[in-house]
Amino acid sequence: MLSLSTQANKLAGVEKQSESWRLIYLLNYYRLGLSLLLVVLYLTGSLFKPLGSHSPLLFIVTACCYLISGVVIHQLLNRQVTRLKIQIYLNIIIDVIFITLLMHSSGGVSSGIGSLMVVSIACGSILLSGRAAFFPASLASLVILTEQGFIQISGSHLQASFLQSGILGITFFATSILAIVLAWRLQESEALAKKQSIDLANMAQLTEHVVQRMQTGVIVVDEDMTVRLINASAWQMLGLPPTSKTVRLNQLSDLLRDRLIDWRHDPFGQTACIQPVSTHTNIQPRFARIGQYDGQGSLIFLEDISATAQQAQQMQLASLGQLTASIAHEIRNPLGAISHAGQLLSESESLAAPDQRLTQIISDNTRRLNAIVENVMQVSRRDPHHIELITLKNFLDNFLLEYQLGQAVTPGIISIHIEPEELEIRFDTSHLRQILVNLCDNALRHSADYGGLPKVELIGGTTSDFNRPFLDVVDHGPGVRADDIPHLFEPFFTSSTNGTGLGLYISRQLAESNQAHLNYVVIPTGGACFRISFQDPRRNIN
Repeated sequence: MLSLSTQANKLAGVEKQSESWRLIYLLNYYRLGLSLLLVVLYLTGSLFKPLGSHSPLLFIVTACCYLISGVVIHQLLNRQVTRLKIQIYLNIIIDVIFITLLMHSSGGVSSGIGSLMVVSIACGSILLSGRAAFFPASLASLVILTEQGFIQISGSHLQASFLQSGILGITFFATSILAIVLAWRLQESEALAKKQSIDLANMAQLTEHVVQRMQTGVIVVDEDMTVRLINASAWQMLGLPPTSKTVRLNQLSDLLRDRLIDWRHDPFGQTACIQPVSTHTNIQPRFARIGQYDGQGSLIFLEDISATAQQAQQMQLASLGQLTASIAHEIRNPLGAISHAGQLLSESESLAAPDQRLTQIISDNTRRLNAIVENVMQVSRRDPHHIELITLKNFLDNFLLEYQLGQAVTPGIISIHIEPEELEIRFDTSHLRQILVNLCDNALRHSADYGGLPKVELIGGTTSDFNRPFLDVVDHGPGVRADDIPHLFEPFFTSSTNGTGLGLYISRQLAESNQAHLNYVVIPTGGACFRISFQDPRRNIN
């Protein structure tokens, strides 16, 4: 396999050869135009001195032959039946010979027609390399000196002028040198331009690669709110499938468009967060102007504030952990004493039945208070998460076996439906297990008899809008009252007299620490559904 440098050199050689053929074409067009002009001037009787002044017949015959040679060379160039170098030498020789004959028929070197060779000499010097680049000037000088020598020995009434021939030869060599220097400079400039274009193309490709893989969403819009660039993270945060069609900003998000309009009116104002999709996290948009003047477009950065919120939460939990650690001992000691005293009191034989009920109340509430302390300490004493890539179906199968054994749940009460079965997610397995325990406990507690048994369904898949993994925990109970839905994930909110009100709150906190989202989804047919919306498994969030 050829190396990249070898391939680049090969391509450069092909491009250079193509440019050489193009220059030969231009030289032949010059030949055709010049010869056709001379023939037309002769046939219309518009020749001006000194054209054809010495030998009109030789002049018109040479002009016609020159025109015919141009047509023949044009056909050869179209078919490319000859090699490039042969074409170069052939064109130079034809121009030198025919222009010399035209010069001779017009009175010799003093007619000035010999200067028409300058174009052919310059082209030949550019096309040829090395010492061969001086061949056109050498051939032209030699042929003109030969023509002057022929005039000198033929006894013609024309006056030979070797001085003018020498000056013209010097002009030819100067033209050749200038053409060589110019070609060299052009080649250097072309090589530099190609190198810079390759560097710019590589830089543009690298920039696009980096932008498309940034965790931060990036959107570029013009002054008319038309999106010119948007990366994959921005599509994901907005909850939309990528498309190659040109879209406007309001088609992505009306809220984001309104925030951009507000920012353009007040660049120093505070920008509020947006939530384009209810199941996604809040997004913090930030704006920057493109260019030095207004109206040249805007650059929008979208930041998923779940990571920032998670850091702030960890700081709050650390403070809460210090507080709970200091008071846990003070609470648990008297709580243990109350529980122990209540237990001893309940064992008394002389205790009346109403008093037995009171001791039961003491025991129940001490256990509930102890559970609250445990849950608060669990929230504040959050272990570092270890996110890994897991296959959801395999994990749920293992979880269900453990849960049925640990909770004494009859097999078949909880079912699993994952499509596709090889669906993968990124999550801390211990956190996911704890979330599912809380959700399954709630689902079994509130689920009604369904075919004779309480039934809970674990349904997983990917969303149709952005192919995002999710897991639904569905029960067939009465569902959640509309008034209670806004408060479901608030700490200590519960509709049960035996609950602590921290289960759903802890579950949401665990989900957000894994950059996932836990939400309640209303089911029109009845029942309750809690959805865990996982992050895209292709994004490593460790």
